[in-house]
Amino acid sequence: MPFQYYLFLSLALFCIGVTGVLMRRNAIIVFMCIELMLNAVNLLMVALSKMFGVADAQIFVFFIMVVAAAEVAIGLSIIVMVYRKIQSVDINILNRLKN
Repeated sequence: MPFQYYLFLSLALFCIGVTGVLMRRNAIIVFMCIELMLNAVNLLMVALSKMFGVADAQIFVFFIMVVAAAEVAIGLSIIVMVYRKIQSVDINILNRLKN
């Protein structure tokens, strides 16, 4: 499969993720879009490592996946605590937590 297919798919996934982060107000959807952007970068790094024959990029992909898993665990726990406090996961309402 040509490298351009991987590049276009990765670009499309990343653009969908950026659009979701900028347009949505639900914290869970924002986290999902961040994960989509991380996976788009992972896809591109694996495609580049296959194209150039460098195995180091696949090690970085593994570390990105570990960081993404930790981010999801911590982020979802924060969202659950925020939901218990204010009964909403809308990120615009989080200004109430300053008081």
